[in-house]
Amino acid sequence: MKLVRPISAAPFLFLMSLALFAMQRGGYQGYGRQQYSYSYGPNVPSEFYWSRLQYTSSYASGGSYGFRGMRGGWSRDYPKADNDCLIALRRLTRINSPSALNVVDLDSDHVFDYPWIYAVQVNTWTFTDEEAKRLHDYLLKGGFLMVDDFHGTDDWEHFMAGMRMVLPDRPVEDLKDEDEIYHVLYDIDEKFQIPSEIYVNTGRTYEKDGYVPKWRAIRNDHGRIMVAICANMHLGDAWEWADSPQYPEKFSGLAFRIVLNYITYAMTH
Repeated sequence: MKLVRPISAAPFLFLMSLALFAMQRGGYQGYGRQQYSYSYGPNVPSEFYWSRLQYTSSYASGGSYGFRGMRGGWSRDYPKADNDCLIALRRLTRINSPSALNVVDLDSDHVFDYPWIYAVQVNTWTFTDEEAKRLHDYLLKGGFLMVDDFHGTDDWEHFMAGMRMVLPDRPVEDLKDEDEIYHVLYDIDEKFQIPSEIYVNTGRTYEKDGYVPKWRAIRNDHGRIMVAICANMHLGDAWEWADSPQYPEKFSGLAFRIVLNYITYAMTH
């Protein structure tokens, strides 16, 4: 069953509301970033929990191996990007989501408490056998994983090395414009590359050799999408910098519509 579509609002008014919220929280000060705390596990009853996947990175900015703390690859753009998406979800859909942001870890069965998980820089992720098995079970039991912010041929191969530990026999397919996931809430008939904030200074939409955006997915035996893959793109930055006048609205607008469709699909399929 599809959700009733919300009344259309001008993108400008929506982005202005994000900016106002950020200023009230002190979260946007030019291009500066505010530090937030994060928690584990649901803190209030909620139909939907925004959940960020924490994992051990194969490398971190300091060059160390096995990094899992707040400077690991999993935490990029956290929490502002996630918080801005949660604001959009509450405003533009009828999905009940009063819970604060959550960070989930594959070392615990708490992962099964969440219907939807977002992960970034998945070219750096590593799993133990136990963690890979837990993510495998989570997805086959009806969970949904969205991955974002990795670019080019090498990043894809590193991402797939981890994904093959989780779902070794599942093919990856390119999604088509007519796929239901692009029409469950908003009709998205045109998709283009969504860049990081480097676009502001360079005008470049790609990173590394990731010249072409890849909208891909992995399905279960019944055709339901379990893993939504946004490769050669950086939707997290588009959400994070939506309240910046320097970052083009066309990128952040599409990024919000994409994620809201993905969440709605996950919650209704």
